[in-house]
Amino acid sequence: MNRISWDQYFMAQSHLLALRSTCTRLTVGATVVRDKRIIAGGYNGSIAGDTHCSEDGCYVVDNHCIRTIHAEMNALLQCAKFGVPTSGAEIYVTHFPCLQCCKSIIQSGIKAVYYAQDYKNHPYAIELFAKASVKVEKVELNEMVLDLNQREKNDFVGSLLEELKANGVNDDKLRSLHDQAAKIFTTFE
Repeated sequence: MNRISWDQYFMAQSHLLALRSTCTRLTVGATVVRDKRIIAGGYNGSIAGDTHCSEDGCYVVDNHCIRTIHAEMNALLQCAKFGVPTSGAEIYVTHFPCLQCCKSIIQSGIKAVYYAQDYKNHPYAIELFAKASVKVEKVELNEMVLDLNQREKNDFVGSLLEELKANGVNDDKLRSLHDQAAKIFTTFE
């Protein structure tokens, strides 16, 4: 039996959390971990009870959406809200943290940041992490763990089936191909 690594497991959790994001510009997820246990998770979106960007569009000022609370901040605030200490914990984030989240991560006592994708990596954030002795490591999600392109693959296979139909492939063969696609992609329509 092949088990995924802890890094892949926690990064997959962050990518799953990102699927809850209500931001239309970038979906981000963050998982706070201590002693190989998840202690909090967050995704970027509006404050509880407010309008979401996915409903009314982003509220952009100086090229930043001010409606959105970042995933890292939501995860840290969840810890604060429920009295869960973050000192010595690690955080797994789908994207490199912004400068403000970097400062919050450092202040919360997080000892390591693992991120999957570079995103406007601010030089001062990198400097601050180094000064605070916070380990920063890129851990890309293995696509075998979680397929982030399933929708695109479904759409592509669907378009191929439509093209085959338009080119005269008989209904029995199309039905067989559709059934095969449905077995491969659990959400294929």
